[in-house]
Amino acid sequence: MIADSPLYQGMRAKLTAHLREKGIFDENVLQAMQTMPRHYFVPFSLIAYAYEDQALPIACQQTISQPYTVAHQSTLLSVKPNMKILEIGTGSGYQSAILKTMGAMVYTIERHRQLYEETKQLFSTLKLNIATKLGDGYAGWAEFAPFDRIIVTCGAATLPEKLLTQLKTGGIMICPVGEKTQEMTKIIKIDDKNFETTTHGDCYFVPMLSKIEHQSH
Repeated sequence: MIADSPLYQGMRAKLTAHLREKGIFDENVLQAMQTMPRHYFVPFSLIAYAYEDQALPIACQQTISQPYTVAHQSTLLSVKPNMKILEIGTGSGYQSAILKTMGAMVYTIERHRQLYEETKQLFSTLKLNIATKLGDGYAGWAEFAPFDRIIVTCGAATLPEKLLTQLKTGGIMICPVGEKTQEMTKIIKIDDKNFETTTHGDCYFVPMLSKIEHQSH
């Protein structure tokens, strides 16, 4: 791991200013992104691009999301300290780390064994107390439900209904919904049968799949 340095801190400050210009105004989100080094979560060969506002490839044909997307989803979540948040799609671990930096209790599920193992080790190295699970994101994590917030960081063809049953009344789920491209969808749980749904722009994520992958690609 390449240590954090004034150079990287300066690049993060520039990125944070760029995100503000793009309409991210949640100071807790901006502070978390200024604090948490993104280059820890990017493949070594791509570290020069860690603070560009773009998605980058990681292992298992997955991606680390564009910083704007991370900031946008985090803003829509309306995170408050000590909230219990379920993340579907650990990936690089960066989104989990941002939520943890914002004071949340984070539970994250990954279907690729290689990413699960690498990210679990990275969280340990960074002393981030984040609960990780190798599993099917569609099934959620019933053992720790209900959650104050649920964030899905992959594209679901249709809304994952089972996850809504693990959301607290009054809770929020953010999920990209659609086939080839998705709409960033925000669902507020009014009660067990009623939900308020709004959409917040087009996006593109790798597809949400169910089968656990034990091999890297």
